[in-house]
Amino acid sequence: MSLLIGVGVITTMSIFYLSRKGWHAFHKAVGIMPGVLIYQNANAPLSLFNISWQQLNLNKKHLKALADNQLRQLQHIDEKVASYYDYQIELKSQEKMPEITEAQFVLHKMLHTRLPELLSSYYQLTIIKSNAKSINNQSRDEAGKLLQDVLDNIEQRLDSLLEQMEQQQLQDLRIMKSYIDSHNH
Repeated sequence: MSLLIGVGVITTMSIFYLSRKGWHAFHKAVGIMPGVLIYQNANAPLSLFNISWQQLNLNKKHLKALADNQLRQLQHIDEKVASYYDYQIELKSQEKMPEITEAQFVLHKMLHTRLPELLSSYYQLTIIKSNAKSINNQSRDEAGKLLQDVLDNIEQRLDSLLEQMEQQQLQDLRIMKSYIDSHNH
């Protein structure tokens, strides 16, 4: 009886061990790491320490004064800027670099000069507000609205440029298809 129990335990342990090894080998073969998924609540407030910027170079001190929705919008802007710059790099690698347009120049200036200046000014206003009790909330509200308007404007400009890129790529595909179709006859 004890022999059967011993064989059963050893068999169960062997099956468990081999299954686990097989599971890890399978994941390694397809190029992924087995592990535990960590749930991240998309609606949880952002932490400045967890935010990593792909393209924007912003002072984290100035970001402390921003509301959570503004931080999220800045993250979305950063992701769009990253895809825009990736597209530009791809064009350079194909030696298809078009001339820079006014819209691209203005956007670049807004992202790398005006946005950091605006965030600095907004931060300074919040410091003044916290140190002086006589300043009314109206100035803070107006500053928040102005900041939001600028962020919306930047995002609209980015969306417009990304839309132009998409249309250009679609047009290039149409031209290629037309060229290939014309040589099939």
